[in-house]
Amino acid sequence: MAESKKPVVVGIEILKKNGLDVDSLIKELVINASVEFTAYYYFTLLRANCTGMDGEGIKGVIEDARLEDLSHFESCIERIYQLGGSLPKDATQFIKMSGCEFLQLPPNPTDLTAILEKCLKAEQGAIVNWDKICNMTLGKDPATYDIAKDILAEEIEHESWFLELLYSRPSGHMRRKYPGERPHTKKHSRALDSL
Repeated sequence: MAESKKPVVVGIEILKKNGLDVDSLIKELVINASVEFTAYYYFTLLRANCTGMDGEGIKGVIEDARLEDLSHFESCIERIYQLGGSLPKDATQFIKMSGCEFLQLPPNPTDLTAILEKCLKAEQGAIVNWDKICNMTLGKDPATYDIAKDILAEEIEHESWFLELLYSRPSGHMRRKYPGERPHTKKHSRALDSL
């Protein structure tokens, strides 16, 4: 195979001309992908420990957020690679970069309030993370902005669900038609389409 020179990627060159720091964006997208992947894992554990009559109702809300976090992870993967980035080869390194250790089970693993507090904190962190991507890409990178704003919309919904459960603060929350519906990010992630 002949040695080839580095290709010109017009999709990246345009972003640079628009004033976007593509390397910084890739770094933030990889971190956000790590957070979403790790949140999916920990929400699986937290959901499994929602026991008793009260836990049954909470399981459904956590399940919606959990599956949508998987969609958020998958929604940004293609964009990371389009921008010339990649995911870390080591899964342990990838999970550690998320900073989601706080999502581990509480000392009393079936304490529903503690579980909900962890879920709320995770959603609030995700709002900050995706808002940062929106601000980085607004007017500079419409493709990434579209993904980030759709993920942000779902994260804001998730926050309101957990605020409602913890503080009896009405959220206007209507149950999803089916687990993993992801009304905003469905167009970015096809992995859950068979559900």
